[in-house]
Amino acid sequence: MAGVVQSVQALASSLGALPPEFVRPEHERPRATTFRGASPLQIPVVDMSLPDAGCRMVEAATEWGIFQAVNHGVPADAVAELQRVGREFFALPQEEKIWSDNLFHTISPPAAVNHGFWPDKPRGYRQANEAYCGRILRLTLEVLERLSAGLGLEEGAMAEAFGGGDDGLVLIQMVNFYPPCPQPELALGFAPHTDLCALTVLVANGVPGLQVSMDGLWYDVEHVPGALIVNVGDQIEIFSNGRYRSVLHRATVSREKTRMSWPVFVEPRREYLVAPHPRLVAGEIPAKYDYKAKTFENYRYCRINKLPQ
Repeated sequence: MAGVVQSVQALASSLGALPPEFVRPEHERPRATTFRGASPLQIPVVDMSLPDAGCRMVEAATEWGIFQAVNHGVPADAVAELQRVGREFFALPQEEKIWSDNLFHTISPPAAVNHGFWPDKPRGYRQANEAYCGRILRLTLEVLERLSAGLGLEEGAMAEAFGGGDDGLVLIQMVNFYPPCPQPELALGFAPHTDLCALTVLVANGVPGLQVSMDGLWYDVEHVPGALIVNVGDQIEIFSNGRYRSVLHRATVSREKTRMSWPVFVEPRREYLVAPHPRLVAGEIPAKYDYKAKTFENYRYCRINKLPQ
């Protein structure tokens, strides 16, 4: 494959203009749709060490479907090591790495991990990802607890439904590589989408690019040093019967700089039935989502293959 199809990384380094297949329709181009000027809307920043952190998470999940977490308990050296091995992987010669401009593999639970899909290089890749995963799992459980309580449910309700605790939730690590683009005003690094999972926890390399949609316009997610970006995904929106919002987002690209991001996707177990929690559709409150006993495995298959749900 590597000898037949060039990666975007290799292609970008050899071009002065964007190939036609990467040019977005005019109404989708970043410049035409991104909010410009002093915005009264700011993506929430939640200090997880403060007593009101739970309330702030609930407000952010309700209004935006995204927040930036600071004082989150994930050590800076764990993040730095994760980023080091990611950068070194994409710096390898093309023949020494998987053909792609992103990399992903399951990192939890242990029974679902297949290290045969993990890179052999660079040194310390496995150790860095496993150490980071352990910290992200603890953060994930705390966020799920706070969001469950915000719905008037027991703190463990969401985690229990999705996977039965820390040994049932599925965590998938992805590394995205967005090389410099000769005409960034015509392209997107990632088209608009919501995440099909329950929750996404993301760290980037500080290069701007992530945007979220609000009221038909796109807003930049400003870089906050040391923060982790937490996205609400489809499964939490559905579980909450629409009280929380699965955030519509996209990625732009830079003319001069390489952007990298490390999202961890938190997924329910495969057999999880996609539906609102029963206590959130009781009485006169109707279910806003009815997937007719669809499992998460089937939901994911339909989304990936662009089939109707």
